[in-house]
Amino acid sequence: MANSSLKIPQPSPRKYLYLPPSVFWSIRQEFPKWLSLLLVGIALIVPLLLWTAISSLNLVPPIFLPTPAAVMNAGIKMFAEDNLTLDVIVSSTRVLAGFIVAGIIGVPMGLAMGTFYSLDSLFAPIVGTVRYMPVTGFVPLIVIWLGLEEPSKILIIMLGVVLYNAIMVADAVKFIPNEMINVAYTLGATRRDVVFKVIIPGAFPSILDTLRVNISGAWNFLVIAELVASQNGLGFKIIQAQRFLQTDKVLFCIALIGVIGLVIDYGLKWISQRLTPWADQIHH
Repeated sequence: MANSSLKIPQPSPRKYLYLPPSVFWSIRQEFPKWLSLLLVGIALIVPLLLWTAISSLNLVPPIFLPTPAAVMNAGIKMFAEDNLTLDVIVSSTRVLAGFIVAGIIGVPMGLAMGTFYSLDSLFAPIVGTVRYMPVTGFVPLIVIWLGLEEPSKILIIMLGVVLYNAIMVADAVKFIPNEMINVAYTLGATRRDVVFKVIIPGAFPSILDTLRVNISGAWNFLVIAELVASQNGLGFKIIQAQRFLQTDKVLFCIALIGVIGLVIDYGLKWISQRLTPWADQIHH
């Protein structure tokens, strides 16, 4: 009878919480175009205003941080007197050549690793080991093997990107659902059909995104590549200006590389949207 007097606490009714609507903090929902443009403007203008204020008030010596106007004047002078246009063309050609070679090698390797467990077991130890080795450590060997001409510079840029292409493409292939492959086999597809009609089309949007992301790595290795007995190029100009403490020229060349990279990024994004319009529909 004593036990019957005990009252077992009953769980309180569950309260359902409703999220209030939010524009700024919405997760993968529609976002106003005007607000997007406003945030882009703030992200670009605020750092520029801070730079202008700090340099104009001489809070930092001009030799370390010249004003934006001084940097622009240095850039105009470099285009007019130092033939900077030729340096832009030379550097862009080197980056493009190294990146194309990295794509020709890295993309098929990534497809093979992501598709076949046998090739993943074969290549993964090599890729996983070599990608931690600094490319700068190979520069003396590359000079010995290829000399000081263009092939050595292209090889340095290629080595900086190729393994990341392979790894990211392999991961993209592994995200293709096994159900798609099994359905293809059920419909009578051969292994060749699965590779060329299921895996490659399924991974194609991710391959384009991989190339768009990794081309920035090619530009990052440009300065290292142009350390090898270069007489022109944006990396060469940066190194040359650094030796004479010409910070305005250094900053302009760095900003110019950033602008070129941004144009390439938006260009590749535009191409990706035209070639794979279904990818955006899936994401949205």
